[in-house]
Amino acid sequence: MKIAVTAQSENPNGALDPHFGRAKKFVVFDTETGQYTAHDNAQNLNAVQGAGIQAAQAVARLGAEVLLTGHVGPKAFRTLAAAGIQICLAPPGTVAAAIEAWKAGALKETTGANVEGHWV
Repeated sequence: MKIAVTAQSENPNGALDPHFGRAKKFVVFDTETGQYTAHDNAQNLNAVQGAGIQAAQAVARLGAEVLLTGHVGPKAFRTLAAAGIQICLAPPGTVAAAIEAWKAGALKETTGANVEGHWV
């Protein structure tokens, strides 16, 4: 299974990015191999509109089944849910800590957006 985490850097020990659509990076953890890969989200950092939808499409293309992030808006939530991606809200901390919290069952799936669109 692949878990995507919004990140401020490519390092799993780096900070989780609280934004979804405008996260700097997505770090993807493969539970089968234990490997991390980092993916840039630069095209959405300064997008006027559609950042959440485009980011959700990118996460789906990466093959993620779970997304760990701090906040997700309504359009991104709908796009992720349509792709069958489970969304869990993670507290501030590192990417690795968010993954460990998810593995331990400490992060629960969210049933909706937790911020309005265009949240900064």
